[in-house]
Amino acid sequence: MDPQSVAMFQNMAYLLVTGLVIATLYVTISPLLEGDKLKKRMNSVADTRDGLRQSRLDQLNQNAGLRKESKGLVRDLVDKLSLEKLLEASDLKDKLAQAGLRGQKPIYTFYFFRFSLPIVGLLVGLIFFIGLNTMQWDFIQRVGATIFLVAIGYYLPAIWVKNMGGKRMASIMPVFPDALDLLLICVESGMSVELAFAKVSEEMAENSVELAEEFSLTTAELSFLTSRRMAYENLARRNNHPGIRSVSTALIQAERYGTPLGDTLRTMANENRQMRVLAAEKKAAALPAKLTVPMILFFLPVLFIVVLTPAGMRMAGALG
Repeated sequence: MDPQSVAMFQNMAYLLVTGLVIATLYVTISPLLEGDKLKKRMNSVADTRDGLRQSRLDQLNQNAGLRKESKGLVRDLVDKLSLEKLLEASDLKDKLAQAGLRGQKPIYTFYFFRFSLPIVGLLVGLIFFIGLNTMQWDFIQRVGATIFLVAIGYYLPAIWVKNMGGKRMASIMPVFPDALDLLLICVESGMSVELAFAKVSEEMAENSVELAEEFSLTTAELSFLTSRRMAYENLARRNNHPGIRSVSTALIQAERYGTPLGDTLRTMANENRQMRVLAAEKKAAALPAKLTVPMILFFLPVLFIVVLTPAGMRMAGALG
């Protein structure tokens, strides 16, 4: 091997080692920089509870028609360009709530990025694909790549919100049956529904911060809203999952018809536990199909090399 090749391999090894060191430092330091995640989420729930208290005052201020000061560059841009009507997204507030994003700020941020990212993609396509033509493509390919960047920029915020909601639901559902068992114990011990939800939110904070946040918010809504039905409906709306929707429906029916809440919670806990087992069995059944392609690409070539290399060396020695 010539010295140039040796130097190239040494440089690649140095880059690989440097990348591994940077990744190790990031994995080690990033948890220290995040802070107390539970405290942040509980503060968010407290802010939402304060917002419920001030809802009537906000309605009066909106109906007053008074001149308001600027709320920030993003909000001013969205309001002036009427991006909520121009880039209207169906059920955006519910989808943001399912991702753990509540309030008006995430809505304005979503519309801002849905408006700005396609423009950025268009500029990148015009500069690098159509202007500089760094890939040496023909005109149709360059225009297609530019349109693709614009489309990616438009749909990227919705994809990000959907992935956030999926990750949040994946954190909630494995411990949701256990939370229902705790809620059943609290209710049968004589606690009110509000105190039971508050107690379960404290106990489940170590297992799932997201579930503790949802139960804390439900506690606030049970205390301040005019009807418990609205709080249960909001719980189902914020967590678009069949198990949570069925629990909300059962709680609404128990509140309406006066059926025993303990029996309802016991039945719902059993159903959600069965759903958790079925979800685990579904993942286990899909595992062989998912492993087929990795085995073909990574396992079988190595196996052929290990099995056939000695025979090939013997044949080469015999023929030589």
